[in-house]
Amino acid sequence: MNIGDSRFTRTFNQPKPILGMLHLAGESAAERLDNAQGELEILRSRGMDGVVVENYFGDKTDVRNVLEWLEGKHPDLLVGVNVLHDHRLAFELARQFRVDFIQMDSVAGHLLPDADADFAVELAELRGQVSSVLFGGVRFKYQPVNSGRTEAEDLVSGMDRCDAFVITGDATGQETDVSKVQRFRSVVGDSFPLIIGAGLTAANVQEQLEAADGAIVGSFLKDTHVDTGRIFGPHVEELVAQVLAVRTANSGVYGRAVR
Repeated sequence: MNIGDSRFTRTFNQPKPILGMLHLAGESAAERLDNAQGELEILRSRGMDGVVVENYFGDKTDVRNVLEWLEGKHPDLLVGVNVLHDHRLAFELARQFRVDFIQMDSVAGHLLPDADADFAVELAELRGQVSSVLFGGVRFKYQPVNSGRTEAEDLVSGMDRCDAFVITGDATGQETDVSKVQRFRSVVGDSFPLIIGAGLTAANVQEQLEAADGAIVGSFLKDTHVDTGRIFGPHVEELVAQVLAVRTANSGVYGRAVR
């Protein structure tokens, strides 16, 4: 696999893509949809490459409502979905709506061996039904480790199950340890995309994107820099400015090789 010509780069044709989380907060379905619409416009108008629609605060119906509203709108914006605790629904939604990528918090390591074998077969079948890129986690925040395999063994298994790994620390908003990214890189090589999944800030963009191939951002974009806040335009602008500086300084080369 060549990161310059892969399913990942055919979808994410911007070097080091930055994707903003829509956490779907609100007291009612109508309020959650309204909040998502407003926050998406902030992200889109201030230069984010895409969004991840996730039932972090809302529920599965809220994810569907946002995707239904988005259908046919903003073709320049990459749209992803993460249905927590229900990956089957994520694939179902990807068959019904425009979903450029799916995020799953774990694709290897979280299940006991017998269940993991069945999961691998099911996941291969689901992936064959959609064109969406699949982001997967290994040793992802809050996920159990039940495989009985080493981290490296789970990474090798995971490479056959997704198109990119999302890497986090131990908690939401916690900075992802670059040494963990480098440890994953030593196993997967330069050709498999690695995405920062937590803790990206304007202050650490350069270091994080030196090690990884993109990022998903949530907490930093909020008015409080905490996940419970609301997406705040100046914070988006601050982050995007730093990302653009990294891209400009390293223009001409794609992916992790960008220096």
